[in-house]
Amino acid sequence: MNIFFSLAFTIIFSYLFGSLNSAIIVCKIWKKKDIRDYGSNNAGLTNVLRVFGKGPALATLLCDLAKGVIAVVLCRHIVSGAFDTVFFGDDKFIGYVAGLFVMLGHIFPVFYGFHGGKGVLIAATTLLAIDPLTCLFSVSVFAVLLAATKYVSVGSICAAVSYPLFTFIDQHFLYGSGDAVLPNTLVALCIGILIIYMHKPNIKRLMNGTENKFGKKKNV
Repeated sequence: MNIFFSLAFTIIFSYLFGSLNSAIIVCKIWKKKDIRDYGSNNAGLTNVLRVFGKGPALATLLCDLAKGVIAVVLCRHIVSGAFDTVFFGDDKFIGYVAGLFVMLGHIFPVFYGFHGGKGVLIAATTLLAIDPLTCLFSVSVFAVLLAATKYVSVGSICAAVSYPLFTFIDQHFLYGSGDAVLPNTLVALCIGILIIYMHKPNIKRLMNGTENKFGKKKNV
């Protein structure tokens, strides 16, 4: 029974918490405008930076950093403490579940008509709270590809591909996570696939040569 309540709590709380879209909230408070009406119409950090500049983008970044970390840390603490449950002998698993559903809330927020951001930043911040070493490797992939191509989408997609690979390598060879390696990697794979799926329009624009490069600001 504790297993059921642990999963139910993690899924419901993380999804609802993720549905609190930082980009939308910050831009409405700061600029009195809906970020979804400007730029790429995406309620994410990159669009906030391009459209409204560094101030709102920094506030969005800090809120999203907090959102991802809080969801993972709180769910791991409550599940292992209040519910006295550990899946596969590793409390990282419930962190990955929290990370997946806080991302789903961010991408498909129930409070905003199921239209949110792409979930890249949330994936990074939740991973930071779950597995800092894998986060470091994945963010490094993002940074290298962004520097090389100037496309945020290319860095994001490549980081999404590397995410489950680094998860498996780190947890199997470095952490010795045992039975939790495969379940953790499978949830990480779901997160990676979700990020790539959300970049379908970017992939089309990359193929057409119309994708915006990082740093190019659009007028409101």
